[in-house]
Amino acid sequence: MRRKKSTRATSHNYFSETLRRQKYQIAGAHSAVKKCRWLHNSLVQGKPCFKERFYGIQSHRCLQMTPTLACNLRCRFCWRTHPEDLGASVHASDVTEIEEPQKIVEESIHAQRRMLSGYRSQVLKGVIDEQKYREALNPYHAAISLEGEPTLYRNLGGLLAEFKSCGFTAFLVTNGTQPAVLRSLDVEPTQLYLSLYAPDEEGFTSICNPLQKNLWAKVREGLSALTSFSCPTVIRLTLAKGLNMVSPEKYGKIIAETEPTYVEAKAYMYVGYSRRRLRFEHMPQLHEVLEFSERISKETGYNIIDASPDSRVVLLSRLRKPKKLAARNAPNRA
Repeated sequence: MRRKKSTRATSHNYFSETLRRQKYQIAGAHSAVKKCRWLHNSLVQGKPCFKERFYGIQSHRCLQMTPTLACNLRCRFCWRTHPEDLGASVHASDVTEIEEPQKIVEESIHAQRRMLSGYRSQVLKGVIDEQKYREALNPYHAAISLEGEPTLYRNLGGLLAEFKSCGFTAFLVTNGTQPAVLRSLDVEPTQLYLSLYAPDEEGFTSICNPLQKNLWAKVREGLSALTSFSCPTVIRLTLAKGLNMVSPEKYGKIIAETEPTYVEAKAYMYVGYSRRRLRFEHMPQLHEVLEFSERISKETGYNIIDASPDSRVVLLSRLRKPKKLAARNAPNRA
């Protein structure tokens, strides 16, 4: 007699199948890769994302991935699909399989190549430059930010080390709720992002719907851990009108205490599954993000040093200009 699958396992499989239909590439047991629209824009239109403008990351060589699909927050403005959106349930405690970093990196590169295989016809038609396409097949930058909370993967330091041993740079984006993981990293990312979704606990609880208690306190611990990193650090503000685009003085106090290298103030975008939770009116225009950034600037002494109109993101820093990664050839892994 066959054993009936558990409800939790069935929910997990349903969630994974939905992600596949949304063009995610499931890489191994618990990792995933998805083609960023800026990779497409860079290849087809020659338009890179703001990370290339700000930091020198080449969009067509960027691998957007996550080592885990689990997350301990359910942020209302998240464009990603939450399991609950599908009547399913996937929680941090569901992460039981721990694949080795080497396999995750290998599977992620293979997944990237599968996604890009369809562009070959446009290369043959002359729509896409062949050299640029070949470079895209050999990514050299990992954006560990796609889905879920990467610090829930229990060998994150090993993953960073593996990416670096393969010639990658790596930007790590975290919600800051696992400060012990951040403090225990023996290998630093090339740049560390901490997403600050609200200026206080009340806003955090309302907007982020944490699945565990005391996560705001953990976020504050995570923020304090930023000062121990030697790599550039970033506080990312995702700003939604009527939700968290308030109290610049509170944001300013946190930023002044934490002293990140950069602050990125970015507009919430009315895309993906967030459209089921929010309205179009929650999406600020660039001039509104600039005005809010100016108020943060006055509170912190961080100056506005750049902005990307297409992404509605404003960059603040005490530096005169951002540090850009040196251009280089991607390793050929063909």
